[in-house]
Formats: sequence, C-alpha cells, structure tokens
Amino acid sequence: MTKKQSNLAKELKEWLNTPKRIAIGGIGNPIRSDDSVGMRIIHELQGKTSPKINLLECETVPENFIDEIVAIKPTHVLLVDAALMGLKPGEVHLFNTDKITDFPAVSTHMLPLPVFCKLIAQLTGAKIALILIEPKNTEIGEDLTAEVQKSAERVVRLLLKLLP
Repeated sequence: MTKKQSNLAKELKEWLNTPKRIAIGGIGNPIRSDDSVGMRIIHELQGKTSPKINLLECETVPENFIDEIVAIKPTHVLLVDAALMGLKPGEVHLFNTDKITDFPAVSTHMLPLPVFCKLIAQLTGAKIALILIEPKNTEIGEDLTAEVQKSAERVVRLLLKLLP
C-alpha cells in the first residue's frame, strides 16, 4: 500500500467514525468512459454491504435524489465521482466537506456538487464527503481506462473493509 493509499484509508476511516446510516451516491455518465467510475463503484458494492448502507445510482443528476437521501435520514453521505483535479489519471482523493469549503466542482452536473453537498448537509445534518477520482478519458465509451479501473477496485475494497 502506498502512502497516498494509506492516507485515503486513514482519512476515510476517520470520516466514517460512528455512522448510523450511510447514503453512498455514485455520480457519473455511464456512457462517458471514466466519468462512470462513481456508478461502477456503486454497482460493485451492490449486495455486499449491510442494511445501514443505502446505495444510490445518481448518474448525472444527483439533485434528483435529494428527497430520497433526506428520507434515509443518514448520519453520513458519501458521493463518488470523477473530477478533473489536474492530477495523475486514477488518483483518488477524499474531500471532507465539513472541513473544507474549496473542493472541485464537476461541470457535467446541473447543480454543482458544492451546492448539492451544502444543501444535503442543511437538510439532513449529515457529514458529507466526496471520493473523487481523476479521469483519463471522458469521451463516449463504456469501459474505464486501466488506471481508473484499478482505482475503482481499490476504492471498492477499501469501502468493503471500512463500512459497518
């Protein structure tokens, strides 16, 4: 495990401290290659998590899931998406929105993620975090690039290990 991987694990473990109900939303366009990584991670988690975990396939419109997220009454909301952050393809970062106010916005969504996160936090009181993965290719296509696929697999393994 590299230093960056262990930092992600440590940060995620700290963020997941004492969750009662967790909503995890996968965001992305299923036909735009690496942009679909959030959806792919949700798909891989299906049937492998506890009843405390609510998995949502938000695609490109997470704002359509506001009522569903509020109804879950989550203590934690984790959003998984691709984001152009100027990093190496496949690089993964956890952004805890409780501690920072400047995190990447993804332009493919109708409602910018910072606005969405703030709204969800206000409506639920939940802790909100983003797992963002740097894409290599967001052109039309259904396959993830090798770098992003490897990162998606690592995120799935990490979540399965850390989720209650």
